[in-house]
Amino acid sequence: MLNQNQTPLLDALKTNAARPHAPFYTPGHKQGEGISQPLADLLGKTVFRADLTELADLDNLFAPQGVIQEAQQLAAAAFGASQTWFLVNGSTCGIEAAILATCGTGDKIILPRNVHSSAIAGLILSGAIPIFLNPEYDPVLDIAHSITPNAVQSALQQHPDAKAVLTVYPTYYGVCGDLSAIANITHQCNIPLLVDEAHGAHFAFHPELPTPALAAGADLTVQSIHKVLGAMTQASMLHVRGNRIDGDRISKALQLVQSTSPSYLLLASLDAARQQMALHGKMLMSRTLLLADEARTRISQIPGLSVLQILPEGLGESPGFVALDETRLTVTVSGLGLTGFEADEILDEKLGVTAEFASLQHLTFIISLGNTPADIEQLVQSFTTLAKEYRRTNLTFKSHLWQELFTTQYHALHFSPREAFFTVSEVLPLIQSNQRICAEIVCPYPPGIPLLMPGEVITKSILDYLQKIQAMGGFISGCADTSLKTLKVVK
Repeated sequence: MLNQNQTPLLDALKTNAARPHAPFYTPGHKQGEGISQPLADLLGKTVFRADLTELADLDNLFAPQGVIQEAQQLAAAAFGASQTWFLVNGSTCGIEAAILATCGTGDKIILPRNVHSSAIAGLILSGAIPIFLNPEYDPVLDIAHSITPNAVQSALQQHPDAKAVLTVYPTYYGVCGDLSAIANITHQCNIPLLVDEAHGAHFAFHPELPTPALAAGADLTVQSIHKVLGAMTQASMLHVRGNRIDGDRISKALQLVQSTSPSYLLLASLDAARQQMALHGKMLMSRTLLLADEARTRISQIPGLSVLQILPEGLGESPGFVALDETRLTVTVSGLGLTGFEADEILDEKLGVTAEFASLQHLTFIISLGNTPADIEQLVQSFTTLAKEYRRTNLTFKSHLWQELFTTQYHALHFSPREAFFTVSEVLPLIQSNQRICAEIVCPYPPGIPLLMPGEVITKSILDYLQKIQAMGGFISGCADTSLKTLKVVK
């Protein structure tokens, strides 16, 4: 029986940080002795004493036999997995490894078009061929939800040679689709269900939160422990349950996409975050849910504002929206005559509240175990001030800006993402790239979904769409020219 009180990796790091010795190994600052003074003034020297490398007592991330192995076993038990891997390159490397472990060159994988850019990177690295599904789209809120079981079943009927299905659960807005039904359909074809659960690491620790992906039938899930729990930024976990996925292939894939010099500060923070949730998770999540409920209730009563919520059982549920993470708060501000971008700027610069992200009509906030009642009070009061002092009546933006993205039937790829990424390319002015084949990832924020990827045809409507996003206050990432004056295309 594993003892969740233990923190084997954290304890070993603490012991080694305090051990008097002459260090002749990396890192070069030698436990803080060589650190720059401005950085030492900011962080103190204690943290650098624990910034150690793979010493004998600290195990090895890629061949764990000691304290890392023990810490991962404790995490697997706490999160309901058969096996867990610690990640120091964020959930990005976990998604990449999941695709690499299940798909090879030319293999098909079914996935939603609103996947994170890390999934596109996984396609490029593996050579897999994407079969994209549109997520269910809410035209009233202008938000994409989950892909539906029917869409997955239809795709598997059309592509019975697919090697895996990947889905996002929950979405950035906290929306969860019918994962259990998707898992049943996927398993009838005897292929694995991979889940990007980056924003759902807390689900396992409270009955009022959505069902965790593993409990719903996922074979593999990747969680950003740092996003909603108590680990340091970039610290994540990959979990596997059952025997549909070869654990050795996961280990080998992670060796391709993780640093060979992993940060023990990040690894130890995963060990500590696991212990915290295993021992106190239900209490911490109960408190967090109460704070979120207070914020949701009070903000929804402010004239001109509304919040994303699931209706009472049986009313308004859809296959793409069957549950909501109540700790994720999305506020619609268009009723104030403001765009989400404008409201975000006012809240951040004038009212001392910073959202997780803004979109055209909405602001989304992550309420976690680190938030306090004072935070919630400031959030509510800031929205009260926003509604009273910054309200306008001449809002002119188009309310369905993202509709084209979420309802378009995507063209077949002319090249696989990998082929297009590595082929000879050239850079053209934006207007001249029309009808050419894209050779890079183009990801507008919001909504943070790659609009173009290597291998896809660039159309005039896509170019217009990207320029519209920029004009509304969004920005473009992934491509070489983020000003969007040029695009890289297949030569």
